Amino acid sequence: MPAQAPPPLPQPDWGTAARCFDCGDRSVELLLRLQQPPLALFDGLLSAPECAALIEAARPRLARSLTVQSHSGGSEINPERTSSGMFFGRGETELVRRLEARIARLLRWPVENGEGLQVLHYPVGGEYKPHYDYFDPAEPGTVALTRRGGQRVATLLIYLNQPQRGGATTFPDLGLEVLPRGGQALFFAYDRAHPGTRTLHGGAPVWEGEKWIATKWLREREFV
Repeated sequence: MPAQAPPPLPQPDWGTAARCFDCGDRSVELLLRLQQPPLALFDGLLSAPECAALIEAARPRLARSLTVQSHSGGSEINPERTSSGMFFGRGETELVRRLEARIARLLRWPVENGEGLQVLHYPVGGEYKPHYDYFDPAEPGTVALTRRGGQRVATLLIYLNQPQRGGATTFPDLGLEVLPRGGQALFFAYDRAHPGTRTLHGGAPVWEGEKWIATKWLREREFV
């Protein structure tokens, strides 16, 4: 049989109409899917011990989260993002390599086309106001940002725990809220850098407890 053509964007093989997807060493269950924009919620991407191990590995390296400085292509502190975070280098640890391999298999997108895994911690009151993950083509810093691997084309948010209250991922244009639950992962893709993708999203304030997530951004080409 001829080799199957790769998808134009990161996405599971929806043609199988599967409820469970084989990620190599684990299977994940599809809980929710939207066709436009391409969005899906999966259960079981990480086990509870893996979530705890990722949190503990990240904890000593946390620092105030930055956002992309669109004018220069650098980074800056932004009052709209009140979390702390860190990045693992791609393939930095055995757990990171294992998770990256699962993501690549689930979304049919090369490991090397992913940015390093970012782990974020939101305390009580922590939030990230609605934003887009792609780089705005109208901003002068986008040329520098896309030089390392092209545009971002998809996001995978991996929930590492469940806050007691608050902390939902919100999509204002869709009227959708996703409540965090450890081990679950929320995927969405954007075929162009435009608000018409309806991928405006944010992290609602945490009202009780704390929220830990891991974010994987996927690029058009190899990220270097």
